[in-house]
Amino acid sequence: MKKLSALLLTAIVVLTIGSVALGQGVLKVATEAGFMPFEYVDAQTGELMGFDMDLIRAVGEVLGLEVQIDNIAWDGLIPALLNGNYDCLIAGITITPERQQAVDFSEPYFESVLTVVTKNGAEISGLDGLAGKIAAVQINTTGDFAASDLADAGELKSVSRYDTVADAMQAVIIGAADVVLIDLPVANAYLQANPAAPLHHVGPVADNEFYGIAVNKTNKALLEQINSALAELKANGTYEQIFQKWFGAN
Repeated sequence: MKKLSALLLTAIVVLTIGSVALGQGVLKVATEAGFMPFEYVDAQTGELMGFDMDLIRAVGEVLGLEVQIDNIAWDGLIPALLNGNYDCLIAGITITPERQQAVDFSEPYFESVLTVVTKNGAEISGLDGLAGKIAAVQINTTGDFAASDLADAGELKSVSRYDTVADAMQAVIIGAADVVLIDLPVANAYLQANPAAPLHHVGPVADNEFYGIAVNKTNKALLEQINSALAELKANGTYEQIFQKWFGAN
């Protein structure tokens, strides 16, 4: 999903010494809830929902910890973790070498891939043939990163960056952009939630990427606990139940 923003450089500078201590049996988690079906705010209840939300709550149950989740801006996630405001992050964060310089990641818990979303009837089948096209992306995501690379290589006219997936999709609907570069599960979720949208995706267009739970590099003990909890959830079938809840019908 999301790549490093310029604020990551600041985040590295404020990396603190010593591990984050879990307070009063609470696992403090930050997310950015604009990435359905991984994390989003239910319009009726205001509750944080999604695959990631169910998964981290299940991790908390295994560890015997109450899970408190805050929805904050994407660019604030890593700085907040490194400042000790949170114990971990879960937000559809792709594990990349660049990010691993700043934070540790759990074992991968989800495998994803980028796709291209475009208007129905458009003759676009992948990343090839985008010369002269405008790509809409959610800012600071792997879709943004891929589109930027294409634009730098002259294989894309320009990149328009938006705060949310919905805004990027709307740009294509109204003709302000030609395509959206986005994670395939997120594209599926958007299209299922908006069946009247005159859009479709073209399937996988890049190498697979893997999501991980981010932990402060100084908190190796928590990282080991999270990895152990993930292994237990996969072994006892809980992970599969959560996966089927959110992706079984896809």
